[in-house]
Amino acid sequence: MPVKVSVIVPVYNPGNYIEDCIASLLRQSLPPDEYEVLFVDDGSTDGTPARLDEVAAADPRVTVVHQENSGWSGKPRNVGIDAAEGDYVMFVDNDDYLGDEALERMHDYGVANDADVVIGKMAGKGRGVPVELFRRNHPRATVENAPLIDSLTPHKMFRRKFLDDIGLRFPEGRRRLEDHVFVTEAYLRAGNISVLSDYVCYYHVKRDDASNAGFQRFDPGGYFKNLREALDIVEEYTDPGPLRDRLLRRWLRNEMVERMRGRRLLKLPADYRRELFDEIHGVVVERFGPGVAAGLPPTQRIIAALIAADRYDDVVAFAEWEASVALRAEPLGVRWEDGALRVDFAVEYTVGGEPMTFPADPANAAASGPPADVAEAVARVAADSVARFGTATADLLLRERATSAQYFQPVRVTRETVPAEEDGRVRLVLRATAVVDAATAADGAPAGAGLWDFFVRVKLGGWTKDCRLGPIRPVARKDRTAASAGVVAGRVVLPYWTDPHAHLALAVDSADRRLGLGGLSPADVTVTGDRLRAPLPLYLPGDTEVLLRLTGPASREIPGTLSPSPDGSRALLEAVLPVAELKGGIWRLALSPAAADEPRFLALPTALRVSGGSVQVARPPGPGVVRRLTRGARRVLGRARRKAVSQVRAWRA
Repeated sequence: MPVKVSVIVPVYNPGNYIEDCIASLLRQSLPPDEYEVLFVDDGSTDGTPARLDEVAAADPRVTVVHQENSGWSGKPRNVGIDAAEGDYVMFVDNDDYLGDEALERMHDYGVANDADVVIGKMAGKGRGVPVELFRRNHPRATVENAPLIDSLTPHKMFRRKFLDDIGLRFPEGRRRLEDHVFVTEAYLRAGNISVLSDYVCYYHVKRDDASNAGFQRFDPGGYFKNLREALDIVEEYTDPGPLRDRLLRRWLRNEMVERMRGRRLLKLPADYRRELFDEIHGVVVERFGPGVAAGLPPTQRIIAALIAADRYDDVVAFAEWEASVALRAEPLGVRWEDGALRVDFAVEYTVGGEPMTFPADPANAAASGPPADVAEAVARVAADSVARFGTATADLLLRERATSAQYFQPVRVTRETVPAEEDGRVRLVLRATAVVDAATAADGAPAGAGLWDFFVRVKLGGWTKDCRLGPIRPVARKDRTAASAGVVAGRVVLPYWTDPHAHLALAVDSADRRLGLGGLSPADVTVTGDRLRAPLPLYLPGDTEVLLRLTGPASREIPGTLSPSPDGSRALLEAVLPVAELKGGIWRLALSPAAADEPRFLALPTALRVSGGSVQVARPPGPGVVRRLTRGARRVLGRARRKAVSQVRAWRA
């Protein structure tokens, strides 16, 4: 069968970090005869060449190309393109990995939309990845209708014929930003580009030792020389005007202004910081007309103006002020309603830990040109924030802790101007309610088992910032739950406050003790004839079938039903006991409250005593009895051992 996808992996001294990459490529859902994996080893000096040869010998899908070190990833990728047999090629770095269905989903999506380029959703594990690009699927995306330009890493799928037809290859040699040059030209010359956002295809991983190439300090002169090549591509394939300015703005914003901001700038050594500034200043005055910076948010526009004016000291001073600005998201309520979790929160900026205040009547929001000093720069940002407050946004993202995959949740936002204690000043507060439906929380798919964290993302005042939702002080419940566990979408979902930081999180099919089932008392449970009833502290939107496990002289599983109480605060468990089939003795109870292929049973702190065909509710024999017997036996053995040692010592004496 023809090869659909060729995966190309440039390799250089990854050590054990390549193992996740290898494993993910070999467990792809695409049939084995429909894809190939090409590892191009660029002269590794560790044990990687032998490891790759071992993999290739065991799996016909895998081919290894060994070559002398070329200095960077461009040549290995080009060698892979030339050796590829697939209709599409997919580039993966040796310390990253793919979702199990990535190749199949991306290939099918590309074919369905006749795409020359397919971009799969990314998750960053310790690394930044685009967020806005993956709000929704874009079957026919362009640089004009989607923020493609925010994603210039090579970790995408490209139609091989498209690359060959236009002669597109990566720049080679020891250099930087070869991916910017390649991807930018692909975007500007592709017939169609498709963005797949409803499945995490690519996991971009920061190594524990932070030795990824992208985290290494670079030579500013060489870096910005290579950056100019990407700008050349934009100018070659676009006409002067708004589109060109918007595309060039990406490099001004991400590669220049953002490097001159806040803690990112201040943590650099002073001499390197100055060298970086000088190179950036040279590019800004040489390559960017006024239309490029004009479209930046106000804070970034001020920094760009200071860079263009060669005011290094003011850039540093403004960075010191910006470093004190943070985002705070305060939880206001967490509750179950109509089968979903409602999360209320308020969010605002702080400066030095205190609420940030703004002029109630801004006077210089429309000022242009570089500010006279840092005080004027701060005043401009504040005034512009008030003037644009009507367009401020807040989003709630649910992020899977194990994978860092994150998903936007539906949210309703209101904007509130709150008088501050200082006369003539106000606070800008965004109040929001998000709806988290476990059945659709992961881009239309159910939230998987595990732990999930809540992040709030705000656009206001020239900043796009995110933070955890919380903390809440004090935590009201001793068990740190934020609301009752809910049995929804075939899952047990528990909202809780993390320990010790008190941020909001979800445990999906992974909480045990915090579910509150331990509070069930034998007095709460009734058995009438063969019918068992027990109230449980669970939320559920409607009647739910469950399994009840009885463990005693034997083990039995019987069906049951959970029904919501009229006020929705509790659930009633009901089950018909097979009394005639239960042998005499104590039977422990465990509940599987959600349907699953492999039921997960949770112990209930109650038991049934069966005798002579009658059933009574009892307290289960706890581990306390066993523990007491064990401790007693240890004490006896300890005394005997000490006595024996004393006798031996006396005999030796």
